[in-house]
Amino acid sequence: MAAPTTSRRAPGAARNMDDDNLTFETSPGVEVVSTFDQMGIKDDLLRGIYGYGFEKPSAIQQRAVLPIINGRDVIAQAQSGTGKTSMISLTVCQIVDTAVREVQALILSPTRELASQTERVMLAIGDYLNIQVHACIGGKSIGEDIRRLENGVHVVSGTPGRVCDMIKRRTLRTRAIKLLVLDEADEMLSRGFKDQIYDVYRYLPPELQVVLISATLPHEILEMTSKFMTDPVRILVKRDELTLEGIKQFFVAVEKEEWKFDTLCDLYDTLTITQAVIFCNTKRKVDWLTERMRSNNFTVSAMHGDMPQQERDAIMNEFRSGETRVLITTDVWARGLDVQQVSLVINYDLPNNRELYIHRIGRSGRFGRKGVAINFVRKDDIRILRDIEQYYSTQIDEMPMNVADLI
Repeated sequence: MAAPTTSRRAPGAARNMDDDNLTFETSPGVEVVSTFDQMGIKDDLLRGIYGYGFEKPSAIQQRAVLPIINGRDVIAQAQSGTGKTSMISLTVCQIVDTAVREVQALILSPTRELASQTERVMLAIGDYLNIQVHACIGGKSIGEDIRRLENGVHVVSGTPGRVCDMIKRRTLRTRAIKLLVLDEADEMLSRGFKDQIYDVYRYLPPELQVVLISATLPHEILEMTSKFMTDPVRILVKRDELTLEGIKQFFVAVEKEEWKFDTLCDLYDTLTITQAVIFCNTKRKVDWLTERMRSNNFTVSAMHGDMPQQERDAIMNEFRSGETRVLITTDVWARGLDVQQVSLVINYDLPNNRELYIHRIGRSGRFGRKGVAINFVRKDDIRILRDIEQYYSTQIDEMPMNVADLI
């Protein structure tokens, strides 16, 4: 096997995640293991982890990897950008027996992009193990899914609808599945997905290990876990430490909705210094804003859940490679997606709930780098902004003139 080349590394490769100063509320007996070498990981997996550019485990990885690979049910909560996807990938690669060509781990994510990202990271760090992973997501060819699953894979990373469909067709056989991971678990157990998750769960073996991972785990979700988890190990970050150390948060007061557009145009040059993500609350607003920016000769790309999957993939690839620098999107993009160069997030609309705020601003400042979040606030939004500040014990100041210097 050839030595790892830099091309397999994630952008911004050698990464030390500076989140060691977080306070965790953990179940009794949770150890902190400060290096990958001390985790008892397979040698070929260690090669993959170091080849991918990781140097030391992040705070959440130091606490959660061992209980997961020791077979415990785990509820893990940590900030965005602290290596949750790589933690899932690493633990799954460790648990799977590659000599058995059957699905042994199932990872469910709320968006197709997140499921594909998990597949990508797992293939990269599991390269020397020859692990077979398949992203089973809507919008892609059902025939291709059937072909890949019939050929035999070790891990499926997917969205609930398509996974459920494949199980019901008996193409995705569940008898060997020993681990179920719910990524962005609060979203997965909320109204939209809950029934589908229970639908999938019914087909899984009774002695299943379940792992829940998210940046935000509201109380009602934690209460629900007793139905399908056994004595879970809890590793939770205190809520007031969730607002992402390196991200400076600002607001711009705009009298009326229509003034937001001019404000955005004024900021455009600042956006393109780096890469920026602009969040709107609806697909229609994304389309409207994109159209309006383009007709004023600004270059932007846009993505939302109503677009065909092929188009979504193309836009993601352009944005990842830096070909496009400004992406206008809905909350389909708020969870878990990792583009290293993003250091500015603009909330054109304030999010509809407090949890989403953290997920959105977490798109910038990945892995402890600096980031800036700017919120456009109308008169009647002030209350929502103050509520977010209070909930996360954070401070959101008025945007300074020199905001470009902070990025």
